[in-house]
Amino acid sequence: MRSSLTPAALRYADQVARSGSIQKAAKELNVAASAIDRQILLLEQDLGVELFERLPRGMRLTPAGDMLVTLARRWRSDERRIAADIKQLQGIHQGQVRLAAMDSHANGFLPRLIERLAAEQPRIALAVEIATPDDALQALLAGEADIAAIFNLSPRRDVHMLFTTELPLGCIVAPGHPLAKAKTTSLQEAVTYPIALQSKALMIRRYLDARYGWLFTDPQKAIVTNSLQLVKQLAKSGRYVAFTSELDAAAELIEGSLIFLPVRDKGAEPQTLSVAIDARKHLSRIGRLVADVAIEEIALSLENVRRI
Repeated sequence: MRSSLTPAALRYADQVARSGSIQKAAKELNVAASAIDRQILLLEQDLGVELFERLPRGMRLTPAGDMLVTLARRWRSDERRIAADIKQLQGIHQGQVRLAAMDSHANGFLPRLIERLAAEQPRIALAVEIATPDDALQALLAGEADIAAIFNLSPRRDVHMLFTTELPLGCIVAPGHPLAKAKTTSLQEAVTYPIALQSKALMIRRYLDARYGWLFTDPQKAIVTNSLQLVKQLAKSGRYVAFTSELDAAAELIEGSLIFLPVRDKGAEPQTLSVAIDARKHLSRIGRLVADVAIEEIALSLENVRRI
């Protein structure tokens, strides 16, 4: 649409919150800083509260401002969805869909998803945000993502899971690693070797800490990082073992640069991956189309890796 249905004052407040200052927001929006400042002051006057703290180096949202910006982002999200639905009433699959996904998906199902959409639905613009599980969920509920692929998502009333699959906990090692000849491993066997361990920003580390934290008490034996890509590179070196799922390392397992060993310990619960949407909102037709393709590609990745 050429113009937004969202009131200018809300759009300005949202951009100031994103940019951190009126001057930076003015440059982003190509609007005079005085106009933005005036609209925000009028909002504060109408609502009777301060929306921003005026700091020496910028602007910071107050709790009231945070509530208002959340409303503005949901409004804009709904506006985009309505515009897409109107296009589809005309028989046109056109519009933008925003997907929040995990770091491991970057060389997993995401490239194939993007290629399929480009070939089959070239009018759909896909915006992909790589995020932690916590940030992906927050983006979904704040209206900043239409769909999210999230590990170990707990059931919530405000989230609808379109698809969930179980991912057995396992250990990945290089083909030349001493553990590689086995078909399974135990946690005690695995931790006798140096470990490439995910940071607590990732769900699998929280899972391991909650159930098996005593195994990772020796800091000399572990490299800790928030990058799954680095974890996999370290495992490929042949020195380190890492705990993850088949889907996290699907590309490397298929090419043969890593081997997956299921953990046989009793009580080693599987991880999960869910494709989810905000249960409080209507998912557009193109959003559903993108979600369906994502689900198909996730299932295909698992099928291919389990065929090895």
